[in-house]
Amino acid sequence: MKPEQLYQDLKDLAEKLDLTVSEQSFRSSGIPVKSGFCIIKGKMHCIIDKNISLHKKTQVLAEVLFDLPHESLYVVPAVRDTIKKYGKPKGDAGKNNLLDS
Repeated sequence: MKPEQLYQDLKDLAEKLDLTVSEQSFRSSGIPVKSGFCIIKGKMHCIIDKNISLHKKTQVLAEVLFDLPHESLYVVPAVRDTIKKYGKPKGDAGKNNLLDS
């Protein structure tokens, strides 16, 4: 599977799980910011630095999806393998709740 298609399939899965994926430029933030999962006003988000490589974007999104309940959904084998490859069980303690109000 082409890297672009793999990333798109991961984003499609995220949408099915009600996870909003957005790419933002972190260069002008002025503070150290890292791509990943957060909850904003009760909604799940995966915010990814748009200036990182496609491979790294795929890795970040796969790590986030690993902790979400996707087992009951059909997932293309290449996507499922990617999630397993990069996923690390974190539980709620490893997730950041930014601007949760």
